[in-house]
Amino acid sequence: MTSHPYQDLTPAQLDTLGPEVRRIDVRELDEFTGPLGHLPGAELVPLGTLEEAAASWPREQPLLLICRSGGRSAKAAQALARGGFQHLYNLVGGMLAVREQHAPQG
Repeated sequence: MTSHPYQDLTPAQLDTLGPEVRRIDVRELDEFTGPLGHLPGAELVPLGTLEEAAASWPREQPLLLICRSGGRSAKAAQALARGGFQHLYNLVGGMLAVREQHAPQG
């Protein structure tokens, strides 16, 4: 068994996720709308409100947790795992890594 209850996903693996995976961005609003932007289809659920918001979500639905660098999203994934969610993904490196991957090379 892995050491944590979620699967780490790199920005390069985002395309492998199906449409059934909900994208949950746990940053604050000013970050979500800020220079780093957010993933298409991502829902803003700041970390401080996550457990309350997730109380009504189906436990079997796969969730991708996103933040700026991967730290808050890892905490979010752990909290959701404790809440009974079974299919959790953490975006390693967060939006910083996504932007870096899509930055023009040269």
